[in-house]
Amino acid sequence: MPDLIAQGPEPQQRWRRTLPEGEAVVLGRQSGAWAAPWDGLISRRHARVCWNGRRLEVERLAEARNPLFLRGREVDRCTLKPGEHFVLGQTTFTLADQQVSVATDAPPLVQQQSFSAQYLKGVSFRNPDHRIEVLSRLPEVIAGAAGDHELFVRLVSMLLAGVPRADAAAVVAAEVESEEARVEDAGRLAPRVLHWDQRLAVAADFRPSQGLILESLRQGQSVLQVWRGADLPGNDAFTASETFDWAFCTPAPGRACRGWALYVAGRFAGGRATATPSIDPNDLREDVKFTELVAATLGSLREMRLLERRQATLSQFFSPVVLETLAVEDPELVLSPRETDVSVLFCDLRGFSRQSERQAGDLPGLLQHVSRALGVATHHIREQGGVVGDFQGDAVMGFWGWPLPQPDAVLRMCRTALAVRAQFEAEAGFRAGLGLATGRAVAGKIGTVDQVKVTVFGPVVNRASRLEGMTKMLHAPILLDEAAARIVRRDVPRDVARVRRLAVVRPFGLDGAIEVSELAPPVGQGSELTDRDLESYESALDAFLAKDWDRAFERLHRIPANDRAKDFLLVYIAQHNRRPPPDWDGVIPLASK
Repeated sequence: MPDLIAQGPEPQQRWRRTLPEGEAVVLGRQSGAWAAPWDGLISRRHARVCWNGRRLEVERLAEARNPLFLRGREVDRCTLKPGEHFVLGQTTFTLADQQVSVATDAPPLVQQQSFSAQYLKGVSFRNPDHRIEVLSRLPEVIAGAAGDHELFVRLVSMLLAGVPRADAAAVVAAEVESEEARVEDAGRLAPRVLHWDQRLAVAADFRPSQGLILESLRQGQSVLQVWRGADLPGNDAFTASETFDWAFCTPAPGRACRGWALYVAGRFAGGRATATPSIDPNDLREDVKFTELVAATLGSLREMRLLERRQATLSQFFSPVVLETLAVEDPELVLSPRETDVSVLFCDLRGFSRQSERQAGDLPGLLQHVSRALGVATHHIREQGGVVGDFQGDAVMGFWGWPLPQPDAVLRMCRTALAVRAQFEAEAGFRAGLGLATGRAVAGKIGTVDQVKVTVFGPVVNRASRLEGMTKMLHAPILLDEAAARIVRRDVPRDVARVRRLAVVRPFGLDGAIEVSELAPPVGQGSELTDRDLESYESALDAFLAKDWDRAFERLHRIPANDRAKDFLLVYIAQHNRRPPPDWDGVIPLASK
């Protein structure tokens, strides 16, 4: 397929792009990949071009304010064959039909030299301002490229602008198995040209040397080869490209550019080597150094973009606290399962079943609604430095204390639970039940040989899940186990959270009893209960456990009627006619999960 080459008044104002057959593209100052943004005389959308397989059809658009020129004449439309050009504003557009292929033959070398990075550091630019000005545009070139192909187009144009004696430049690549791999088997690597361009719009086909590319990648440094000189006239008919005297190849470092290299080729003065019998490759040292700086900058910026993309992708799977740890620690050590103290939060949506029935005919809409609701919980878990450990239908589990110890894990967990409760109460749709527990567990990469996930495992997880389920029976939105409640009483200020013991219960299917407490917000921040109300309830609970149910009944009625949590004890007392069973041990057995 032929290429269209745009060349503005300045050397760096240039691109070369392959024309799609039968597909029209628009040229202009703001026309995407086919734009010439450097030319103020070109309209935003100026001309439409289409390669029909034999000729290039060019048509000036009605909104173009300046003319289209062909051979110095104004035209509204024209057709071109390869080698011809037209002009818009101050930019020349040339149709070129040249082939590119990697040369596998091996022309005799006049000279070869390798340049280490350390050696090139000592090379000084004779015209540093121009080189630095070109290099300063590289971050913009990389950041503005929508994809790899657009990046290659911009890089090649930059190389031609930054190496004045270069006649051609290319981005080439070979299949390298790893960053440390060195090239030995040329057939296995099969170098290819990702993009190329040359200073002359119409010239011979371009055939970069396979041997040079592979030698450069094998050494991991820039390699220069000189193929012909004034004292070797017999070489005129046998060179890597039959038009170039020299070429060098510079690998791009880093995993993000694995196997990539920059290839630059050109002629000596007048298309031949200098008159001296020996060609001094040192004449090209500045060009090699500039290209190495481009390659190094490319590698660094691509590595940064790769890390950003990985971070963005991993952020959907790992919480920020895990990503921060992975950035500085060995992932195998970080994710390896280990026993640690954790605080676990389970959050379950209320009203999900009814919502599912109402939206049975719109499952994608239901999923979006649930995802937004669960997003409230995951946002607050992550914001408080927690790890989102699992999703189970309409429930989410988060935990604290891993991968790094968090002495304030319970405080973080409580802040999360109260923030989730407040947001759910403020926004219509769902309500939430939350169970909180703290204790010993195994955290890390847990699963089978086939599939794993980062989560936490142990009795504390089951306890938090059971507490979440009890919120419906005890009519309290946030429940704590005894260990978490003890830490809240000791370490969490009352202007952050308050605790009241609710009951001692035996969960369904378990033999052991647990003391359950409620986590309540401060007065006036989502709770109408005063500290005196909480004290009255706990006094009633003490009387209840001591089998003084008359006193417990009287104390419970001192609490405001809108407190539904007190109903749990009142109902149990009423079911037994205000008299504790003879063998009652203070534990209320739960009939279901």
